[in-house]
Amino acid sequence: MRKFLLPLYLFLGACTPVSQSEPATRAALVESSLPAMKVFSVPRPQPVRTSNADMSRDFIDLAMGLESGRDLEVFTRFEGPISVRLIGNVQTTVPSDLDRLLHRLRTEAGINIHATAAPEANITINAVSRAEIQRFLPQAACFVVPNVSTLSEYRLARRSNRVNWGKITNRTRLAIFLPNDSSPQEARDCLHEELAQALGPLNDLYRLPNSVFNDDNVHTVLTGYDMLILRAYYDPALHNGMSRADVMSRISAIFARLNPEGEFLPARRAARTPRPWIEAIQTALGPGATSIARRAAATEALSIASAMGWEDHRRGFTHYAMGRILQSTDPEAARAQFIQADMYFSRTPNTELHRAYVASQLAAYALTENSPDTAINLTGASIDLAARHENAALLSTLLMLRAEAYDLAGRASAGADVRLDSLGWARYGFGSDWSVRAKLREIASLNPLNRARGSI
Repeated sequence: MRKFLLPLYLFLGACTPVSQSEPATRAALVESSLPAMKVFSVPRPQPVRTSNADMSRDFIDLAMGLESGRDLEVFTRFEGPISVRLIGNVQTTVPSDLDRLLHRLRTEAGINIHATAAPEANITINAVSRAEIQRFLPQAACFVVPNVSTLSEYRLARRSNRVNWGKITNRTRLAIFLPNDSSPQEARDCLHEELAQALGPLNDLYRLPNSVFNDDNVHTVLTGYDMLILRAYYDPALHNGMSRADVMSRISAIFARLNPEGEFLPARRAARTPRPWIEAIQTALGPGATSIARRAAATEALSIASAMGWEDHRRGFTHYAMGRILQSTDPEAARAQFIQADMYFSRTPNTELHRAYVASQLAAYALTENSPDTAINLTGASIDLAARHENAALLSTLLMLRAEAYDLAGRASAGADVRLDSLGWARYGFGSDWSVRAKLREIASLNPLNRARGSI
């Protein structure tokens, strides 16, 4: 399932988030006074540059385990063509986003998958309210369940082995529950994560820097790495009912065939992520904890990361989480954490998007300190990265920061153009007019000129 806990902190990019008293509504998305919503068109997935030794190990850990840490006894997937049906009160952007995703799955992952209106579809995507989702899983933005097609079926079967992923031996029918009162980007992100899990691995691994199969939720659309994992998942050499040993005996040859360049790349062999660190991060960034408990959990996560000797993106993400927690109470300490995060991200391959998140934070500090050139430089390279990874929330945030930096530098015309560009992306990334305008006000408040004029 996709969790609220980490995207909330990552998507709000630049500064302390404005409180939101209501979710985005479908009416707000349609009846907008802002410029037309912008959407992504041609996907730009990065080619995979990962050792096949690492790919094989990752595949086994992803395919033969659950997010809880429990091992699966047998490998499961769909056999034959896969049909996908979309039902419910669907947001206007969802059908086209689904079509793009299905096309990518066919062309990049080689999966025989298509849309249908037939009620006997293999996968039924249910567009329901956020409240209905949280009634069953309070921390989830969306989720996928085996052996049912609708919410009413799941309600009846939810406490039985019928919907227990650990008990199934094949996949024939699944239901995905998608929010219809979220931003378009959140609905799209849910489509990617839940459909990927419906088709393939059920586990997430924090050690993966370039994957949707990671609970840090930095990546919001399926990457080239993810498509290679899914292509291997549906390779003819694998089938339902195989044991872990059976899959291990075949996966190396599969990747040698699918990813020949990976045979000659050195393995990173990243250490496994201990459960106490995962639990500390989830407490630090999840709902329900007090500010004191969050900070204590983040401190514990940092202690574990240090004790593990991590030098990779997980150490960076731990510092990033601490920075987010400290930001409202100790901005300077938070900045130090963001700088630490960037240092560790820079040491790990495939972390350009992680660094774009940090750049948005540091650009916000540069604005408050009347350093527009620094903010312009920080946002420059990150804007294309956010666009390449189809993250409209991050992209619009970076553009808004850049617009304020142009204003601060006396380049008001350039600032107005960039700000106008940001609004179309913000409508996709944040949804309703009020949330887009709240983000504009939030970032404008960082500009010393606006504070001096009293215009915020």
